[in-house]
Amino acid sequence: MFSNTSEIIEILGTIAFAISGTFSAMQRKLDVFGVLIIAFVTSVGGGTIRDLLIGDTPVAWMRDVQVCLVILVTSIAAIIFKTYIRKLKVTLFLFDSLGLGLFTVVGLQKGINFGLNPGICIALGTITGCFGGITRDILLNTIPLIFRREIYATVCIFGGAVYLLLLHFKVNTDISKFIVIAIIVVTRIIVVQKRLSFPRMRY
Repeated sequence: MFSNTSEIIEILGTIAFAISGTFSAMQRKLDVFGVLIIAFVTSVGGGTIRDLLIGDTPVAWMRDVQVCLVILVTSIAAIIFKTYIRKLKVTLFLFDSLGLGLFTVVGLQKGINFGLNPGICIALGTITGCFGGITRDILLNTIPLIFRREIYATVCIFGGAVYLLLLHFKVNTDISKFIVIAIIVVTRIIVVQKRLSFPRMRY
């Protein structure tokens, strides 16, 4: 399962989003089953939609049951050690940002592997990074971040553009991946700290 950098990045993204989903569900005081379901959809939601769009079926997590096991173990561990996490909101934000960066790169690379247009590759990266969180928020009856003032999907689009630019200039693929992950995570942290946002539309 860990034969190359892309698979390592994907499993790290799965862990990050599983923790993010677990914390979100615990904040809403769901039962254990509910927490596991939210962790699962947060982790695989974006990748599932991506795979369905490009016709790569069965979707990734159905072909590799270890993904489900990683989500299960990660979620249970997060539940057990929740008492050691004092700043839940900060922790949730950091893991969500990390998952966003990791999965954006996974989606981008998958689009490239399928020989798709650069713009479509960026769209797939954004879908992979964002739609697990969107599904999580909808199930928890929360307006998804992507639809609020907070800059979220734009960070993925920016990171995707940088990734394709680095590849265009023949930068090593693995190095490009880690650069873009760092850019997405750091940019999102700065955006939230500086409270940067798009203006709200009024009717």
